[in-house]
Amino acid sequence: MNHRSEDRDDGADQRRSVALIGLIVILALAIAGVVLVRELRERSRIEDCLMAGRTNCAPIEVPQRR
Repeated sequence: MNHRSEDRDDGADQRRSVALIGLIVILALAIAGVVLVRELRERSRIEDCLMAGRTNCAPIEVPQRR
């Protein structure tokens, strides 16, 4: 009888570990998706600016000479 309860605990621990790994994978994909959307939005903004004929869409900062 004691053997069955140990099997259930091992199975529960394994399911919990798999669920935790799944959650971590989903969170990593969500974070990567947010980063990708932000990057694509910025590039789209620059492309729209360039297509409008502007020349100062992505200003380059030049350090001042002393």
